[in-house]
Amino acid sequence: MEDDNSAFRQFLSEDMLDVLVKVGLIAVMVVMCFRIFAPFMNLLLWGLILAVALYPLQQRLAGGPEGRQGRSATVLVVGIILVLGTPTVMLASSFAGQIHEAYAAFSGNTVVVPPPNAEVAQWPIVGERLYAAWSAAAADLPAYLESLQPQLGQLSARLLSAAAGAMENVLFLFAALAIAGIMMAYGQSGGAATERILSKLTSRVHGPRLHKLTIATIRSVATGVIGVAFIQALLLGVGFAFAGIPLPGLLALIVMIVGILQLPALVISLPAIGYLWWAGDGTTHNLIWTVYLLVAGMADNVLKPLLLGRGVEAPMPVILIGALGGMIYSGIVGLFIGAVVLAVGYQLFMDWVNQPDPDVDAALSGDATATSQQEPAAPPA
Repeated sequence: MEDDNSAFRQFLSEDMLDVLVKVGLIAVMVVMCFRIFAPFMNLLLWGLILAVALYPLQQRLAGGPEGRQGRSATVLVVGIILVLGTPTVMLASSFAGQIHEAYAAFSGNTVVVPPPNAEVAQWPIVGERLYAAWSAAAADLPAYLESLQPQLGQLSARLLSAAAGAMENVLFLFAALAIAGIMMAYGQSGGAATERILSKLTSRVHGPRLHKLTIATIRSVATGVIGVAFIQALLLGVGFAFAGIPLPGLLALIVMIVGILQLPALVISLPAIGYLWWAGDGTTHNLIWTVYLLVAGMADNVLKPLLLGRGVEAPMPVILIGALGGMIYSGIVGLFIGAVVLAVGYQLFMDWVNQPDPDVDAALSGDATATSQQEPAAPPA
């Protein structure tokens, strides 16, 4: 008995202390690593998402696993940056030129505002205020702008902040693409390492399955969310251009952003249809493009069920709910993280449910047998 007590005391005094020290050092190391990694987490996550989504295309350029991975990844990333960067620079340059022209016109007092129509005052809710403001601007624009100086200052500050944020997002995307190129160049070894990590965390059976499920979910969301938004923006952009809607390229870009945010594209196409009938060329022209813009604005209702969740073991509603919930929780990157987490959680739960249990299986089979015996026999014909 005394030997047992002494062994227990030794465990508490020496072994337990040794374990607590090791666990404490590991916890400190994990916290320090996380703090060092945290500033780059979003950038690396975006790079990983882009690498997984673009990896099949990169493999086609490389000619398979035996091809030149670094060169193909570089060509793909540089091509995407040029395709995205060229119109971005052109749009920014055009916007800056328009701002300069507007500033010069206001500074030289050469802007002429035509007087409003008397029918404007009859518009519901905003008619009288709009008519008064429009009349004041038409009578003396400099004095009217002087009266709006505080509001204009706040508006200009917000516009500058929004422009700076947009440029920051563009640079962030280019940096994520560069990191994705590095990840794609080492995609084979990185994929093998990820699979080994998942196997360590779960088992040799579930690790490869979860690895494949994660990759398939990211590509499914990229196709079903961003791909659908791009297709819909392209369809509506073509419609805006041929229907004579002003700024079709900018409207198409807004449609793509709206689609990524999982909002209906009709919020853009319906006002465009209203403008079409207000300033259209003829009834036939208006009717044709109204039908086209309505169909293109609702195309996501057909494309999402076809593309979202394709090739994934989890059902499409699980992927969609995960993408929406993740976006609400952590923005655009949450689209992918939420879908992956919910798909993996669903798969683990279903694996746990479907595990064979002799007692439960016997009870269920016994209930089924008793039910079949209690059913009355079919009457003779």
